Amino acid sequence: MAISSVGPLPGSSVGPLAGSPNILFIMSDDHAAHAISSYGSKINQTPNLDRIANEGIRFDSTFCTNSICAPSRAAILTGTYNHINGVTTLDTPLDNSLWTFPMALQSAGYSTAMIGKWHLGHGPNADPAGFDFWRILPGQGHYLNPVMLEGAPPGSTYGPRVVERGGYVTDLITDDCIEWMAAQSGVSDQAGPWALFCHHKAPHRTWEPSAKHFTMYEDVEIPYPDTFYDDLDGRAEVVQAVKMRMMDLDPVTDLKATVPPGLTETEEINWRYQRYIKDYLRCVASIDDNVGRMLNWLDETGQAENTIVVYTSDQGFFLGDHGWFDKRLMYEESLQMPFLLRYPNGVTKPGSSNSEVITNVDFAPTLLELAGVQGPPTIQGRSFAPMLTGEIPPDWPTSMYYRYWMHRDRAHLCPAHYGVRTKTHKLICYYNHPLDQPGANGPADEMEWELFDLVADPLETNNIWGQAEVAAIQSELLAELQQLQDQVGDEPFRRNA
Repeated sequence: MAISSVGPLPGSSVGPLAGSPNILFIMSDDHAAHAISSYGSKINQTPNLDRIANEGIRFDSTFCTNSICAPSRAAILTGTYNHINGVTTLDTPLDNSLWTFPMALQSAGYSTAMIGKWHLGHGPNADPAGFDFWRILPGQGHYLNPVMLEGAPPGSTYGPRVVERGGYVTDLITDDCIEWMAAQSGVSDQAGPWALFCHHKAPHRTWEPSAKHFTMYEDVEIPYPDTFYDDLDGRAEVVQAVKMRMMDLDPVTDLKATVPPGLTETEEINWRYQRYIKDYLRCVASIDDNVGRMLNWLDETGQAENTIVVYTSDQGFFLGDHGWFDKRLMYEESLQMPFLLRYPNGVTKPGSSNSEVITNVDFAPTLLELAGVQGPPTIQGRSFAPMLTGEIPPDWPTSMYYRYWMHRDRAHLCPAHYGVRTKTHKLICYYNHPLDQPGANGPADEMEWELFDLVADPLETNNIWGQAEVAAIQSELLAELQQLQDQVGDEPFRRNA
């Protein structure tokens, strides 16, 4: 079924937005920054993503405030932390009556669309809002022949319709996105700009590659991370207990093969890593190819100059780092998000990079400022739009706050924790309590702490919490953690609460 073009909302004023940029916001799921070659990947090449970086700006210190799918997506859309927007775990949907920045764009005259992975709940109170058109995967969706749900046209009384097609999910999402962009190009010159949210499923577990990339890396051994054989000595006991090791991967669903007989334990761990990482990178290759398709479409239609292109992921991912897969923990590979932005009319030094501390709650105010749209005072993030021209606000934050709520999730037993990351150190408090959060489980565990010197120990292998020689910096970080919790309105954990 063709995707129809959608004009401005009734009563919206599009005149002032006539010169505003289009927005193409591309987000993948679980794509680690260190699996992008412009971020220095040692294991793969991503030429189309690199093109965004080379023609725009690469942000090197972009962090999520909760490294798990639904909470990060809610933070991006609302510009607020999860204790404010209510999406603390995978089991908490986003109330679609809450303000989101696509709503603000739509109200200002933008044509808006959400295509791909939503993962914020379904039904009248959770389906996408603020979009003129949406076609989304139910839940996680499937890699092959995915069913999708399409929102009813404005004014209709019936619910979402089911869209069934054959094909590979990354290709199909891109097909839909290009078709929708083309439809906007066909409307009258009086129409406002458009904002398209292209949300890919890949490279989320279970890492099923397309036929095109099925044998990629077949005869290659992927390098092992420096911390692949990390024994986690000195780390918190709850961190040592998480079920994210190579031996926790399911041979059938994750690795798609039976374990060869006769392997030693080390040999089996290595075999499992190669099976896992190759499929992960094959899924990334499909993302990269399809990003290239959209960039080429913008070039061919003459819209590249006035279109902001963003590439990001909802969080990072462990690619064998510390011997792990998955995310959730506040370690760097999970915490860092890729964030590449191209805007020929806005980035003054193409190919530049920025190392200021940025979080996912900052995305909404930034894109609104670039679009010339006002956001509400309830947004907790700040716009980093001035950084596109090399300007750093003098009071820009030098630290960020993180909180993961889903204690002892059934898949990985990951502990509930919060912490602070500065430019030089990281302090993590594992408060280890479910706090009645949906999807969190008991029992509660004793509180534990970790402290890392990110300058001396960038791989986070030496927990220096409690050592006498770092007493001063430990006190400073504890005070900074309290200050950030006060600033964002979050309550510190108290055992007797």
